[in-house]
Order: sequence, then structure tokens, then C-alpha cells
Amino acid sequence: MKALKAAPLRHATKIAAALLVCTSLAQSQTAAQSVAQTTAPTAVQASVPAGAETRRMLTLDARPIPLGGALKTPQYWQAYKARFVTNTGRVIDTANDLISHSEGQGYAMLLAVAANDRPAFDRIWGWTRANLMVRDDELMAWRWSPNTRPGVSDMNNASDGDILVAWALTEAGELWADVAYKVAARRIAVEVGRKLILFKTKQGALLLPAVTGFAAGERPDGPVLNLSYYVFPAFARLSLVAPEFDWNGLTQSGLDLIKVARFGPVNLPTEWVSVREDNIRPADGFPAQFSYNSIRIPLYMAWAGVGEWDNYAPFYAWVNRKRGVISAVEVNSGRDTEQLSEAGYSSIGALVMCTLDQTAIPASLRAPRDADNYYPATLHLMTLLAVQMRYGSCLRN
Repeated sequence: MKALKAAPLRHATKIAAALLVCTSLAQSQTAAQSVAQTTAPTAVQASVPAGAETRRMLTLDARPIPLGGALKTPQYWQAYKARFVTNTGRVIDTANDLISHSEGQGYAMLLAVAANDRPAFDRIWGWTRANLMVRDDELMAWRWSPNTRPGVSDMNNASDGDILVAWALTEAGELWADVAYKVAARRIAVEVGRKLILFKTKQGALLLPAVTGFAAGERPDGPVLNLSYYVFPAFARLSLVAPEFDWNGLTQSGLDLIKVARFGPVNLPTEWVSVREDNIRPADGFPAQFSYNSIRIPLYMAWAGVGEWDNYAPFYAWVNRKRGVISAVEVNSGRDTEQLSEAGYSSIGALVMCTLDQTAIPASLRAPRDADNYYPATLHLMTLLAVQMRYGSCLRN
């Protein structure tokens, strides 16, 4: 039995708050938790064809697809809900001191809409509204702990959590024809547009990870971004409730950054990227790793049906480099730092192969595993939903 670290840097804003009060960036980082893994690593069945690293044409369908009712296997949602969602609507991160966060609430709201489960959606949204919407704006506090009073000790937000919740509310309003959901979605989306997106920069529109802690005036290497916070499938749908913002421009600038934020021999992005002026590099004070955060980048691109071969090439090579066994990577050396053995991580590798080569999703990855913790289980269900929505041929034998 091998112990893997939990994802301590998956939530940007905990680091952001610490940056304001600590004299050392290193002191602001959250210590990793050890999570025991009982499942064997799952390898994505993949081989590197001749000329795999050569640029080639890639044609994807980026038309917006409604999420409501799109999950063709609602029994997977029911199993997920039973494991991670309480009766009050709180989503539990089982590998992170049983906390809850805006990201997790947003993911569960999206899955509830996809499964057409309105009672569960209302419970999750109700808990989110009561416990995380405690700021003086329309954004959410990023973290809630059952071990502290009050449960929210950091009032900073996380932009990906805000975007996920706004997207889920938009889809709920569309599916169930309820204007109240759309009004709530608009309030959050407008606040994201006003406070978190920098529209006039040399790199185009930039999405800050949080209101506090990452801007140019707050860090010597700022702005600092997390490219996995660009939830590409959400952007086209948020235009339904906040059309005054250039969501397409945000998508394009995100794709452009993914092409240039490539570091070391593996050409992979780090979790945290400095985009100060024209010097795009790994951000100061953070491990230069491709890890728990950034593995979501190819998931969000493929789910939205956006990007070119050049956007996917580093992730394609990453999946193939060890026959599909998924690992976190120290980008400067190209050295694997940790094997990500839970099936949810492997499912993203399978999605990359499906998107680029139309490789069938392995039978072992077509259903979530009961042993996976909250985060990989969520990634797995999201990946299956993305495949069902856009790449159904990869589920045929």
C-alpha cells in the first residue's frame, strides 16, 4: 500500500491569503496530507505512433452543448452523491480533512444538473449559498472546515469555484426553466468579469485565481495564474447570463497561454505561472510541478471541444511517456515526482487519447471506482460526462 500526498496546492486562495501576511512565500504553502491508496495504478492503453510529436491537424466541434440531462449514466451520480454529498448538501473532500470548498460544491451542482437531479441540486446550492456566500460581494469564500468555528476562516475566493457554480446555475436555469437560477448565475458571472478578469493585457484576457494575492501589484512576479482555472466549457455558456463580457476572448487567451507556458524537457505547464510582461515562467515560491491542478487543463479543453494539436501535444506526450501511467512531474528536470494511481487521474489520460486518436476508453475506466477519494472520483465522473457529451465513439467497443 503506497501513501500518496493529497493536493495541498489545488486551491489557490489559501496560498493567496498567506502571501499577504507571511514574509516568506515558502512559509505560506500548505503542508501535504498523506492519503493511503489501496488500488493499483491504472494504465491508459496507449502507444506512441510514428511521428506522434509532429504537428498534425486536429478538428474538434466546439459548439456549446447544454449540460442538463447529459449524463447517460445517472447511477454513477447516485453513487457519487451517496459517498461525498451530505443530506444538507455539503460536498466532502475525503482526502483533505473532510473540508468543503467552492470548487467541490460547483462540481457537484454540475453533476446534479447533468443527472437531472433537482432536489440534490437545490440542497447543494442551498448549503453553498448559506455557508460560502459570506463575502461582501457575489463571490464565494473558497474553503469551509468542519473543524473550526466559524467554518470560513479565509474570506478570499477561488475563481474556478465561482465559475463552476455560475455555470451550474446557468445550466439549471436552462434545464428547469427557472429564472431565479439564472439571476444568481448572472450575479456571480458579472462579479467574475469585473473583479477577476483582466481584459486589457499584452497576453489578452487573463483570469486571476482570486481577488486577493495574485495581481501585479501584490507580487513581484504578478500576475500569477493557474491555467487549470480556465474552465473552458463554462465560458461559452456563461455568455447566456453575462453577454457583456468577452468569454470567447478569455477562451482564446487561455489557449494561447497553454501554448507558451511550457517548461523544461517535458514542455508541460506548472501549477502556477507568472505572466509578468513578456516573461512567462514558473511562479516564484511554488514547486515547479505539473500536478494535481494542471492535469485538469486537457480535461477542460477536450470537454469544450477547443484547441489545436499544439495545445494538446504536451499532454499527449505526457500520457504516452510511460505507457499511460499517470504521474506528477517536476518540469525543470522532467523527473516524475509522484505516481497518481487512482483511476480518476488515468481517466484524463484516456480522454486525451480519445480526443486526439479516437482511442476507445478502456473498459476499466468506463465506471468510477468506489475506492477513489473525492478529487479523483470527481475528475473521473467529469471525464465520463465529457466523453458522453462529445466523444461517444470512444465508448464503443
